[in-house]
Amino acid sequence: MSESQPPIVFEPLHDGVVTPRRATDGAAGSDMCAFLRGRTVRIWRDTAEHSQPIGGDDRLTLEPADVALVPLGFRARLPEGYEAQVRLRSSMALRRGLILPNAPGTIDADYPDEWLVMTRNISARPVTIGHGERIAQIILQRFATLEWQHGVVTRSTDRTGGLGSTG
Repeated sequence: MSESQPPIVFEPLHDGVVTPRRATDGAAGSDMCAFLRGRTVRIWRDTAEHSQPIGGDDRLTLEPADVALVPLGFRARLPEGYEAQVRLRSSMALRRGLILPNAPGTIDADYPDEWLVMTRNISARPVTIGHGERIAQIILQRFATLEWQHGVVTRSTDRTGGLGSTG
C-alpha cells in the first residue's frame, strides 16, 4: 500500500464475506457481492415496508416495483475526505431490469453500519438476486468541503431557465 493512498478498513460481519475487488486492472470500480445467506432483507412494496427472510436457496426475489436494501455483509471505514459512490453493475440494469433509485448512492467516510445497496425492480417480471452475486460496484471519490456564505449571486452568463438551458 502506497503512503499516498490511504487504506479502507474492511470488517466482514459474517464468515465468507467477499472483500470488494476490481475485476480487471483497468476497472474504475470494485465489485461488491450480495450477502443473503441467513439474512432478512427490508423491502418496500407500494410504499409499505416489510421484512423478507431469505430461505435455504439463498435467493432474494423482487417483484415488479419492489425496492430492497440488499445487504453486503460488511462495514468499512473510508479515509477522511473520501466517499464511496455505489452504482449497480451495468448488466443488472440491462439484463435484469434493476436500477439504483438514488444512483449513484453515497457512502460517507463516517458511516458506521453494514453497507447496503438500494435496488429497485423496474421490469414487468420478478427478478432474483443470488447470494454471492456481484450486484454493484463502488467508485472511490475524493471530495472537498466548503463553507456556505450568504451573499448576492450575480449573473455570470446569459444562461437562464434551468434544464436544457444550453439548447
